Amino acid sequence: MARIAGVDLPREKRVEVALTYIFGIGRNNSRVILEHAEINPNTRVKDLSNEDVAKIRSILGSDHKVEGALRAEIGMNIKRLMDIGCYRGIRHRRGLPVRGQRTHTNARTRRGRRKTIGGMKKVGGKQ
Repeated sequence: MARIAGVDLPREKRVEVALTYIFGIGRNNSRVILEHAEINPNTRVKDLSNEDVAKIRSILGSDHKVEGALRAEIGMNIKRLMDIGCYRGIRHRRGLPVRGQRTHTNARTRRGRRKTIGGMKKVGGKQ
C-alpha cells in the first residue's frame, strides 16, 4: 500500500483516481502530477514501484499544498474574514450560507435542524 502525504492510497484503484483521496488533489491535479512524474495514469497503485512513489512524493512536496497545510491555510483565510468583519466573515460566524444562497427556505445543511416555535397565545386580545 502506497502512503503519500499521510494518506494510504487504495491498492486496487488506478493511480489517477487514488491520488484524489489526498485532500487538495482532484482529478485534474492528479493528471498533471502523473504527467510530470512520467507515470501512466492507468497503472494500479499496487503496481507502482518505490521510485514512482518517491517521484509523486517529491512533486507533491515541492509544487502542491495538500492535507494539513492546505486545511490550515483555508482555516486561516476564514478566520481572517471573520476578524475583519466583512459580510462573508459575518455569515461564517453565524453559520449561514456564505455564497448568496437563499435562507428563507432550504439551507438546512448549514443552519442545522429546524427549531419549531410553538403558537403563542396573544395576551390582552379581544374579550
